[in-house]
Amino acid sequence: MTTSLLENQAFEMAKENRETLKDNNSPPGYVPGGVDSDDDLVCCGYILWALSMLVIICTLPFSLCLCIKVVQEYERAVIFRLGRLLSGGAKGPGLFFIVPCIDSYTKVDLRTVSFDVPPQEVLTKDSVTVAVDAVVYYRVYNANTSITNVEDANRSTRLLAATTLRNVLGTKNLSEILADREAISHQMQTSLDEATDPWGVKVERVEVKDVRLPVQLQRAMAAEAEAAREARAKVIAAEGEQKASRALKEAADVISESPAAIQLRYLQTLNTISAEKNSTIIFPLPIELFSSFTRRTPQSYSPST
Repeated sequence: MTTSLLENQAFEMAKENRETLKDNNSPPGYVPGGVDSDDDLVCCGYILWALSMLVIICTLPFSLCLCIKVVQEYERAVIFRLGRLLSGGAKGPGLFFIVPCIDSYTKVDLRTVSFDVPPQEVLTKDSVTVAVDAVVYYRVYNANTSITNVEDANRSTRLLAATTLRNVLGTKNLSEILADREAISHQMQTSLDEATDPWGVKVERVEVKDVRLPVQLQRAMAAEAEAAREARAKVIAAEGEQKASRALKEAADVISESPAAIQLRYLQTLNTISAEKNSTIIFPLPIELFSSFTRRTPQSYSPST
């Protein structure tokens, strides 16, 4: 008698579901709870559900071990009943109830996941081969979509990240890759986020880790940088000499205005030399001192009167 009552309830529930579908203009082939809209399949599904509930009631409390499940705070459970997605969205966190034999569920982790993109050999826009690797941070924001729309959301996101890295870097020059890493990371994040949105995946951050250049290219760039630094050093030295010569000219002009200034400068130079504890000191003699001697020399040999 209990079985007949459950069957009657199942038929009434199927009738209510059909009326609900007509009122809501739902597409054919869908019934809340995951059962097909055809009358035979609806009846079969509800009969199985009723029999499962009867078995659960008869085997209490042992059946609770199979019916009650637990998911963590960071997890959600996507339930399928007879192969169809159960209405009401993903379950969790905490306890939830399933019907053995006709229900199956899959746990989805909602935490942020990070992974390293393997080094990709990329040919840049200016025909230079470089190896670039990156790190991607993503999370699942819609558990139902990540299960129903893609076979393996994690693996698909990893493969798509590697492909996107090659595609983005292939449109950049080597100088842009080395200098504009933030812009490249932002472009990769935008492309990945748009591609993974139908999968229920949100790409939060993308970072380019390392750009490895060929050894010959590294030597060429090092030689170029060294030559550029030497050229800048020579220019700076020449500018310094030019400024020093101007300063010396101005100092000479000032000293030439006062004869005593050269003597003061000479004494200052001697003071600087003596501070360094040198044993040899050179005394420069101006030529003007010998001018008087040269004028008196002919008079010393003149005949006496």
